[in-house]
Amino acid sequence: MIDTQYARMQRVFKRVLTRPRIDLPLAGGLFMLAIVGLLTLYSAGDSHLALVGGQAGRFVLGAILMLIISRIPPPVLRNWSPWLYAGSTALLVVVALLGEGRGAYRWLDLGVMRFQPSELLKLTMPMMVAWYLHPRQLPPSWKDIIVVGVLIAIPAGLIAEQPDLGTALLVAAAGAFALFLSGMRWWKIGALLGAVGGMIPIAWHFLHEYQRNRVRTLLDPESDPLGNGWHIIQSQIAVGSGGTFGKGWQHGTQSRLDFLPEHTTDFIFAVFSEEFGLAGVIGIMLLYAFIIGRCLWIAMDARDTYSRLLAGAIGMSFFVYVFVNGGMIAGMLPVVGVPMPLVSYGGTSAVSLLTGFGVLMSIHANRKMHE
Repeated sequence: MIDTQYARMQRVFKRVLTRPRIDLPLAGGLFMLAIVGLLTLYSAGDSHLALVGGQAGRFVLGAILMLIISRIPPPVLRNWSPWLYAGSTALLVVVALLGEGRGAYRWLDLGVMRFQPSELLKLTMPMMVAWYLHPRQLPPSWKDIIVVGVLIAIPAGLIAEQPDLGTALLVAAAGAFALFLSGMRWWKIGALLGAVGGMIPIAWHFLHEYQRNRVRTLLDPESDPLGNGWHIIQSQIAVGSGGTFGKGWQHGTQSRLDFLPEHTTDFIFAVFSEEFGLAGVIGIMLLYAFIIGRCLWIAMDARDTYSRLLAGAIGMSFFVYVFVNGGMIAGMLPVVGVPMPLVSYGGTSAVSLLTGFGVLMSIHANRKMHE
């Protein structure tokens, strides 16, 4: 009996390791985006090979994790979800006690690398919401909506206290998308949006002064062109000076002459816009649209509630990252420190994003499995 079970486990383990789980269209889109990101980083970083090499190494690590995660069946991921959520939330508490950062407590120093635990919640949050809603009757009742709201509020509040309002909002959005895709009635969605809108004046009083200044600067960046408005003004100059076809790779002036701040991270898309112009922006937006569309197609093709909610939330969250960063560099949204996915320099963000796409590939590979 034991030998039979052991043999069965061996067959399952071998099948998991050998059966291909890669969704080629999605992997191809991600590969092209990573190449664009590395080329842009090379130019934005003033041809600094170590910078590009470090980012490429993180892409490789993320790709390895993507391959590993893609071979784990969704039921296993579902069983792990509450533990992953609890572990990543616990790390936020550790960050509050031991974290480090430039004026904020967001990172853990592991010796060989610095690690930002809040990035994990971008994945474990929708996993947790999907896990909670999976066995329950949908559309969700008010009781379930309140429970999900608490699950979202705990880590989002801890992240906001670091302070990192941008990531807190992205984490909250990831969980909210899973809830939205569960079939909520439109009047309930409207009621929740109205409640959130009504809380904005209250939340304003809890913002740090620099966060308030970012909102004020968005409304009138020229009021402080050499201070709070510098980021937005220089970013708009970079985007506008690119014209239709751009100045050419490595021929942008705003970043190379150090006018554009954070030109390898938050504002790297402004560098891309200056060098490749409107044509390049349209091209990369089409690439992003293809990746997001593929994510949503995988969600529609999923065969169980957990997989459908999780895949849809990951795809919609990816859209929000692109929308927020693009709006930020164009001066349409406040500067909130949200990177352009797989283009901006950043280790934890790139690895966590690719790990999330591994989950999508697992869902797609197991789409014929029923609940």
